[in-house]
Amino acid sequence: MYSGNELRDMFLKYFEAKGHKILPSASLIPKDDPTLLLTVAGMVPFKPYFQRRVEPPFPRATTAQKCVRTPDLEEVGKTARHHTYFEMLGNFSFGDYFKTEAIPWAWEYITEVLKLPVEKLWVTIYPEDDDAKGIWEKAGVRSERIVGDPENFWAAGPTGPCGPCSEIYVDLGVARGCGKPGCAIGCDCDRFLEIWNLVFMQYNRDEAGVLTPLPKQNIDTGMGLERIASVMQGVETNFDTDLFRPIIDHVANLAGVKYKDNPKSDLALKVVSDHVRAVSFMLSDGIRPNNEGRGYVLRRILRRAVRYAKLLGIDKPFLESAFRIIQRDYAHAYPELKENENFILNHLNLEEKNFLATLEQGTQLLQEKVKGLLKQGETVLTGTDAFYLYETYGFPVELTEEMLAEQGMTVDMVSFQAAAEEHRLKAKEQSQQMRAVAESPELAEKAKSLGMTPFIGYEKVSATSRIEGLFVDGKEMQDAGEGEEVTIFLAETPFYAESGGQVSDVGFIRTPRAEARVLEVKKGVTGTVYHRAEVRTGVFHIGESVEVEVGNSERLATARHHSATHLLQSALRSVLGEHVQQAGSLVTPERLRFDFTHFSPMTPDGLRAVEGLINEAVLKNMPVQATEMSLKEAKKSGATALFGEKYGETVRVVHMGTFSQELCGGTHVSSTGEIGLVKILSEGGIGAGLRRIEAVAGLEALAYFRSLDDQVMDVAQTLKAQPLEIGKRVSGLMTQVKDLEREIGQLQAKLAKNEVEGLLSRVREVEGIQVIAAQVHASDMESLRQMADLIRDKMKSGVIVLGAVSEGKVNFVTTVSPKGLSGLHAGQIIKEVAKITGGGGGGKPDMAQAGGKDPSKLGEAIDRVPNLLRGFLKK
Repeated sequence: MYSGNELRDMFLKYFEAKGHKILPSASLIPKDDPTLLLTVAGMVPFKPYFQRRVEPPFPRATTAQKCVRTPDLEEVGKTARHHTYFEMLGNFSFGDYFKTEAIPWAWEYITEVLKLPVEKLWVTIYPEDDDAKGIWEKAGVRSERIVGDPENFWAAGPTGPCGPCSEIYVDLGVARGCGKPGCAIGCDCDRFLEIWNLVFMQYNRDEAGVLTPLPKQNIDTGMGLERIASVMQGVETNFDTDLFRPIIDHVANLAGVKYKDNPKSDLALKVVSDHVRAVSFMLSDGIRPNNEGRGYVLRRILRRAVRYAKLLGIDKPFLESAFRIIQRDYAHAYPELKENENFILNHLNLEEKNFLATLEQGTQLLQEKVKGLLKQGETVLTGTDAFYLYETYGFPVELTEEMLAEQGMTVDMVSFQAAAEEHRLKAKEQSQQMRAVAESPELAEKAKSLGMTPFIGYEKVSATSRIEGLFVDGKEMQDAGEGEEVTIFLAETPFYAESGGQVSDVGFIRTPRAEARVLEVKKGVTGTVYHRAEVRTGVFHIGESVEVEVGNSERLATARHHSATHLLQSALRSVLGEHVQQAGSLVTPERLRFDFTHFSPMTPDGLRAVEGLINEAVLKNMPVQATEMSLKEAKKSGATALFGEKYGETVRVVHMGTFSQELCGGTHVSSTGEIGLVKILSEGGIGAGLRRIEAVAGLEALAYFRSLDDQVMDVAQTLKAQPLEIGKRVSGLMTQVKDLEREIGQLQAKLAKNEVEGLLSRVREVEGIQVIAAQVHASDMESLRQMADLIRDKMKSGVIVLGAVSEGKVNFVTTVSPKGLSGLHAGQIIKEVAKITGGGGGGKPDMAQAGGKDPSKLGEAIDRVPNLLRGFLKK
């Protein structure tokens, strides 16, 4: 029986022997991927490679990837397979190999490495994928065991890379089934378990749904470690594997219960073990518990673990001891569990302590409710009260039911579900209403009392104002001194607060004896403006008069980019059509980013036309004017909303001559000529029907062109040419390179032919079979295969074993011709040969390839081929 850790290592080493680079798991925080909160699949870290946004640094890779998914959080513990945290084993090809290799390797790994009985295995394919069907059959799968499934088609989204997929299922036996006559692949019961999915990324789907073959086809596979462990260890659920049992047994011991004695306690044990694993790994990757984003996901899972532990009777902190079990069993594969131990334990202990205190308050409230019910002669707690305990104090309804049962009482579950549904609908309506700033109760109360802060920044960038509120770490102070970071409320402000995609102003707040640098400005839900600042010198006092000054260079740079954004939208609508709508934006002193609706990439000519219209509008030096009017009047005049803000009845409309008319609350230049040159840097897709343009204006555009000029001059100097001659000179060099590459190819082919002829003169006989075993020169596996094919064509019958060193590793190819010669099997031969060099591999009876780690052992491996063949022939 293989342990979970052994299964992980076996998988990675197997594919390493197939030429894959073993990579450590990526973080659970997706890198540069705003579309995902957490890493949810093994392929997520490789999305840039599959989409060719980044050129892959290696052709193939294999990983055991940490993943977290929470859509089915409530199902954890209730089924055999649902988890929040899990590990996905995968092998990936970035345009290197495809179905012909991926399918046989998968089958070989399942049947020859894991040795799962062939008679228990099934394969599903996309019904139209005849290639996959044929390859599965060649690999050894009987045709009656291959099932078509129309859902076996993977896509990254409505548009982009996609392709058919294929799955391997294992039949766990009649006893695990539902007993229905039609029980088969796809049945909802536990009999047929999917253990591996192979995605053949071979098409690109455009907005019209048309599939075009990708120039470079990719392989993306995934096999859940927890699932394959349950199969290999012969247990009914993932929770019964050694990946979970040490955690479950530890928690059960703390609770004084036995696993599998009681379904109710079993559910709680499964939830706790699953959630503690997830929390430990999320913390190890630097995710901090908080009330938004991935931090909120972490907090929710952690609290759920504590709540279910309480159901088991665990009233004291236990997370640290449970984490120690996880650290002991997983740290060898995931060293971050050791490296970040202090960070993990600090957050575990603090969160658990705070939540236990909250639970204690909830318990007291429930006891008061029980007393009230007893006085009234009632035995049923209302669903509204039960939901209040759940929402406010984190009480799962199961915990409430259990505590009430001790008093002979119950919960009105019908009204509980109704209250939960009502809350869900309200939360959905308010989900986009994220608070602009994190407020302590004191801050929130102060902001409420002050109300909306008058904004005077349209007219001036400096003014005299008064400090109305001064807070340090959420606490109101009478004064704040040097080195402290403070939140300041002013009587009125010229500082623009972050809004509508435009970043906030920065600047200074001063008195004759003190100065603070304003770092960020935000607007609270009451309209109060929060100035986050660092006191650099002196002391500030509440109520004192201050001079406030916006950073003028940053304000002007931001205004140039903001006004350029308005011109950009109008130009896009002119070139592409009226369907173009703003779908998001960012305006900073350094650049602008504009997201818009459009269904296909823009052509170079289209981008040039847009850029030309913008710069023509700049040169016309049109006045930029802002007027206030009713929302109704603004809509009637044809003004469009640029940043998707929520508008009141009175709105601000920004006009740029007749070229642009937008609703906008941001800051702008006074005439388009102040924008200066505008240069589009990039245009690309960010989702189905969504595009993104990034551009620079004014001094930033000048800096961009200076950078390009410097690069051109560097290249010109290297080529010893005038800047205007670079294109012609590079074109000439490329022609020379192609000629040289063609000449090298011809020479390599000639050398290979000469080497083949030399090898044919060294044929030896082993037990009457012609054998060529030699170390040759081949730059890669493909060249080695071609050489073996040349020899086989000339030799007609016999065994060929070739080895070559490439990039510090060993490649092997073996052929047996004709197939089945004297019972010899190429895959078995190469497995033993490669083992001598610290590698492994396999393949078909007539052709196989493998890899090795130690080039110094290549000669020994080749010399031992005759003896290995004699051993096989005697069997």
